[in-house]
Amino acid sequence: MSRFLGSVRARATLGASVVVAVALAAAGAAVLLSLWSNLSGQAGTQAERTAREVAAELAAGRGYADLSLDDEDQPVQVVDGAGRLVAVTEDLERISGTGVARVKPQAPAPVGADAADGRQKGGTGGPGEREAPEERDDAGDRDDAGDRDEPEEPEESDDDSLEVGEIGDASFGDGSATVDGETADYRFATVPVEVDGRGTLTVHAGAPLTAEQEAVSTALTVMLIGFPLLLAVVALVTWLVTRRALRPVEGIRREMAAITASEDLTRRVPVPDTHDEVAMLARTTNETLAALEHSVERQRRFVADASHELRSPIASLRTQLEVGAAHPGLLDVDGAVEDTVRLQRLAADLLLLARLDAGERPADARFDLAALVRAEAAQRGGDRVPVSVDAESVPVAGSRGQLARVLGNLLDNAQRHTRTSVAVTVRREGRWAVVEVADDGAGVPAGERERVFERFVRLDEARTRDDGGAGLGLAIARDVAVGHGGSLTVREAAAGGALFELRLPSA
Repeated sequence: MSRFLGSVRARATLGASVVVAVALAAAGAAVLLSLWSNLSGQAGTQAERTAREVAAELAAGRGYADLSLDDEDQPVQVVDGAGRLVAVTEDLERISGTGVARVKPQAPAPVGADAADGRQKGGTGGPGEREAPEERDDAGDRDDAGDRDEPEEPEESDDDSLEVGEIGDASFGDGSATVDGETADYRFATVPVEVDGRGTLTVHAGAPLTAEQEAVSTALTVMLIGFPLLLAVVALVTWLVTRRALRPVEGIRREMAAITASEDLTRRVPVPDTHDEVAMLARTTNETLAALEHSVERQRRFVADASHELRSPIASLRTQLEVGAAHPGLLDVDGAVEDTVRLQRLAADLLLLARLDAGERPADARFDLAALVRAEAAQRGGDRVPVSVDAESVPVAGSRGQLARVLGNLLDNAQRHTRTSVAVTVRREGRWAVVEVADDGAGVPAGERERVFERFVRLDEARTRDDGGAGLGLAIARDVAVGHGGSLTVREAAAGGALFELRLPSA
């Protein structure tokens, strides 16, 4: 299971399915609630219409026995002011939710009692109906005590001041009823009506909720069947779309695995003909492979050149020592010392390049660049051409030893190629400290001005080992300049030779 979920395609499919499932569940619940609310409202409207029709008949003076209560689908109860069930739908066997549990009509109270009760509740009674109201009420209560069920807290009308013939506002509730042996749930509407001579009567009418329940049940069934199918379709489509979208990624993975196995950095991953993130990934991967190929090739070339450069002084030194051991009189001590010094300088250059390639950060010392230039020029009293210095004070921060090495390499290069003079200038230029080393030699051809900074590169005029080193001086100088946040470039000097310009951030 964990391996399956480790796939991007599986996680995307699962995530999309969960989101769609939650959305479908929320939408289904909202639809069912809305459907039930609308259908229940329609049933309430139907029940209220029936209750008002019966109330209108009562207000018109129709007798209880003459009321239109023959609709078996809509149970109706008529209750007088004393709580007696005076009229009810035929074949009603059980009812709940109206506050009156009786299903058989009771005899109406005597007219005088009704009138008195009607006056107590706001109704009107005739003058001939006033004698001994208390006795009639007591007698009526005693007679009904054994025949009447206790009402289930009948709903009271909010309107206590109805005029004769006026029908009050309806109130609603839910319940159930059994009519002619069939039990169903109903939405009941309760409507009060003021009837002349009878007081306030209450009409309870119900509308069946069977159709509403069936509609909701049907909708629920459709959802329970349709939603899983829709969810399965969403999962399948997501799986297929994700598989198609990730197919180029799989091609990139296979090609990278083949490159790793073969160690052939000349190969490239396929780039899909799209403009999406996968195509950008493929292009970036190819750029990385190209940079890695260049780095590895540069490293191989560096190792090969270093091996070649080290082999020559070591072989020469060994030959001289072997000859000296066999023939002490023929030992060339000066040559052996020269080869040893050359070997020492080459090893130092290689170690410095290795540290620079490893990302060694320069020291954060603060010093005057002009003073450093003057000190470096003063140590070169044995140069074949004198060095002139024109420097203004500019503070810089970095490694004093590395920058001294840069200046020494630039002066060595100028001494090898100049004819009559070497000039060094130091000046401030905005936020930069600029050092220029110019000679009046042959200069550097425009096409070779970047190549001279590559490692182990010597132009044709500098190929003789008697005059120069291994071709690492300018490469080291540029790497140190870049490591200090600056740059090193070459252009033509005013005298026609080469002018090397070192730029460093001023402190």
